[in-house]
Amino acid sequence: MAWAREHLAAGGWAAVFVPAESGRPARLGHLVLYRPSVDTHRVPTQTAAPDPVERVRLELVLPHGTGVRTRDVEGWALGPGHALALLLNLPEAGAHPSLAAWAAIARRALDLMGEGRLFPALTSDTYTTWRFGPPGARGKRDLDTLAATLPPYAHNLPAPAAADKAVRIAEPTTLVQDFCDALADTLPRTPATSWAVPGNPYADRTTALHPHLAPWAAEAAAERAAQVSVELRVEPPAEHRRAFQTVLQLRTTADPSLVLDAAELWANPHHAQRLLGPHAETEALLALRRAARTWQPLTRLLTEAAPSTLKLNDEEAMELLGDATDALCTAGVRVHWPRELVKALDLRAQIGAATAPGATVDTLLGQDALLDFSWQVALGGEQLTEDELDRLAEARRPLVKLRDQWVVADPKLVARLKRRRSRELTPLQALQATLTSEMEWDGERIAVQAAGAFGELVDQLRAGESRVPVPVPPGLTATLRDYQKRGLAWLADMTRLTLGGILADDMGLGKTVTLLALHLHRQEQPHTAGPTLVACPASLLGNWQREAARFAPTLPVRRYHGGERTLDHLAGDELVLVTYGVLRRDREQLATVKWSLIAADEAQHIKNPYAATARELRALPAHARVALTGTPVENNLSELWALLDWTTPGLLGPLSTFRDRFAKTIERGALGTDGDQHTAEQARQAAEQLTRLTRPFLLRRRKSDPGIAPELPAKTETDHPVTLTREQAALYEAQVRETMTLIEKADGIARRGLVLKLLTTLKQICNHPAHYLRETGPLPSRSGKLDLLDELLDTVVAEDEGALVFTQYTHMGKLLQRHFADRGIRAHYLHGATPVPRREEMVAAFQQGEFPVFLLSLKAAGTGLNLTRATHVIHYDRWWNPAVEDQATDRAYRIGQDRPVQVHRLTTQGTVEDKVARLLGAKRALADQIISSGEAALTELTNADLTELVALSKEFEA
Repeated sequence: MAWAREHLAAGGWAAVFVPAESGRPARLGHLVLYRPSVDTHRVPTQTAAPDPVERVRLELVLPHGTGVRTRDVEGWALGPGHALALLLNLPEAGAHPSLAAWAAIARRALDLMGEGRLFPALTSDTYTTWRFGPPGARGKRDLDTLAATLPPYAHNLPAPAAADKAVRIAEPTTLVQDFCDALADTLPRTPATSWAVPGNPYADRTTALHPHLAPWAAEAAAERAAQVSVELRVEPPAEHRRAFQTVLQLRTTADPSLVLDAAELWANPHHAQRLLGPHAETEALLALRRAARTWQPLTRLLTEAAPSTLKLNDEEAMELLGDATDALCTAGVRVHWPRELVKALDLRAQIGAATAPGATVDTLLGQDALLDFSWQVALGGEQLTEDELDRLAEARRPLVKLRDQWVVADPKLVARLKRRRSRELTPLQALQATLTSEMEWDGERIAVQAAGAFGELVDQLRAGESRVPVPVPPGLTATLRDYQKRGLAWLADMTRLTLGGILADDMGLGKTVTLLALHLHRQEQPHTAGPTLVACPASLLGNWQREAARFAPTLPVRRYHGGERTLDHLAGDELVLVTYGVLRRDREQLATVKWSLIAADEAQHIKNPYAATARELRALPAHARVALTGTPVENNLSELWALLDWTTPGLLGPLSTFRDRFAKTIERGALGTDGDQHTAEQARQAAEQLTRLTRPFLLRRRKSDPGIAPELPAKTETDHPVTLTREQAALYEAQVRETMTLIEKADGIARRGLVLKLLTTLKQICNHPAHYLRETGPLPSRSGKLDLLDELLDTVVAEDEGALVFTQYTHMGKLLQRHFADRGIRAHYLHGATPVPRREEMVAAFQQGEFPVFLLSLKAAGTGLNLTRATHVIHYDRWWNPAVEDQATDRAYRIGQDRPVQVHRLTTQGTVEDKVARLLGAKRALADQIISSGEAALTELTNADLTELVALSKEFEA
């Protein structure tokens, strides 16, 4: 082999396997080494090749010009045994890919043959031969994969000519089977073979005809399709023995209902062979040998002349109860534990009130309250007594007999019972544990349950909307719908318990009137009466004042805004309205009031816990807190943590712990590669736990829910694909080309910044060239979007209807405002810099029909406003978050709308807008449970994936 290795190290030698001639033994095949280069088809001149290398000439299919043709090639041929020695010792460098591929196949074939996956047979000419197989499902899958990756030079033997006379090469799967047969026919030919098959023909390395073996060989081959398998039956200690033991059983696939103890095979082999087949002994030993590789204690059976039973010590019995059973099952060996034999103990942690029975929820959740943590162990659903727990704790064996049953005394369980110490938890720690049904203890997660009065409280929280309704306050003039009454009962309960919560109904379902009803209800209860502070965006101050005057006319309302704002002479039942901006500046003055309730409207404004608004709001003391938002999660799960940590501080733990336990796992699964089942399953489990934990504190109803808003008219959503103009396409392609060159050279923060800049630039080009070029005009005929917008608005104006046009870019909004004026369309533009009084005037004027088109900044006007005069909502450019887009649509599609609403989404074909829009369907479904990060996630794409995303599709190129 040293000679061959020297040639291989020189490089350029390929390998192809040439099977034995039909009818001849498989071991007569050869691995042929040859030069694949056109100029080196001849073997270098040298003296006679050393044995066992043989010089051969063969016909191969090789490249020729732009095609292929057959050529005669000289090479060196190695028999299977010497070929195997060569393949298992390839030089570290210089080996041709074809050689490396055959080496990989050889290694896998050896593994499978080591499991006994080969059998004796006869060729069609009655030569003795060993065949490889059956490889099993996993082995076949591995070999098929290796065959699929064989390079052409490894199987370029000419295949039989096809009808079209095309030149084809041998099928790799067939060639791999021939190669494995050649190895199987070479390696077992040793003197020991006679123990497994009759006589010496299958140990003999010479080729001889054996027609008399034909019946036996046919029977042996048939046996492979009905092979004997082994199973293990576990028996417990009895009076005459102290240890567990396993009984070896045999089963044949020819009759799966027939099971024999191995002892019967050895005691009456002829009878057993009639039932299991003529080679039952050989098959049983081979199967036992494979099983022993999986679980080492079975090797003791192999040393016995008639293996039938195996005694187990306690540790081995425990192994067989656990991982060993799974490993043996994977290897095809089933383990049978009698149902009544060994039962596992059910260990749970129980959390209950440390106070006396009859404790109220107020005392359970009080500031100084603590709850007891203790262990509960059950057997067959029945709780063990203290004496039985003591016996378990003192057990010296992993298997203990309790109540006439053998039970597994897991060492960890025993260690816990020995300590058996109680632990005190705060109410929120206890709630977190019982709502998710698990908690961390000594570094691992354990199951927990609530008990006693605390268990009743947990059941009450899990009831959600199924609560005892509260009377509608007499000061409320509105007629509450059923779902609003249920929301009022939920809010009243949660705020009475000081737990707070998030009312996350869809926009337009009346969260404002529900909060007004809650304030009035709390004034009727002595322990909850007091002033309420409502923090909201500046654009909603007027809406809150109007709604309060309309639905609670006797309620004193104070607008804490403007230069003359004051909290002097504040009434005990007063409703105070404040903007987030004023809250940041006047937090110290606001903190002087003992607020009964603080409500944060459009609470996504405090989704960043480190921002000034959130910090100042957290610093305000209150008996209870409520967040109102249609989108509890806009971009990532940390926003949900921020809201709940304000309404119910401590429920979700520290942000770092929340991220590690929930956010990272869920968001990784949401953005994971398709087909990554492990990541997806982890994300699903984490999402289920988070849902169980947050559901009692978050009430969300949608317009589409049955019975929520049946009076709402139809909503039609239409995606309008438009094409880029030549100018847009040229600008788009130039930006992709130039910026991707910079991105490929950058990394870290610099790369993420370039990606975000590219995405913004491309979206601006898709809007209009003037938007990207910062021009003021001209605008007509330069953008497909603008042309379509003009057509839509012509129809709106002609039919005397109203339209909302949303854009996320201030400059684009100003361009559109000027364009509408040039076309004679009456329109107003509301954006972030619009003063609060002017916003209220514009909203009132639109609702009264004074102008038909309301141009709106998505960020400044996408929430809170009531614009039900509009029957068309047009999203000129897409905000890559379905929840934000839905919020904007809900300015028109909300309670009070009595006409059908048409939603138009404009998207440029073949662009990044188009490709991301296709993803929004999946993300929209995800938003119902969780929403992963938007554009930020795209910065983590590889360069290749990013190029594919932003490149202009060929059919739309300039």
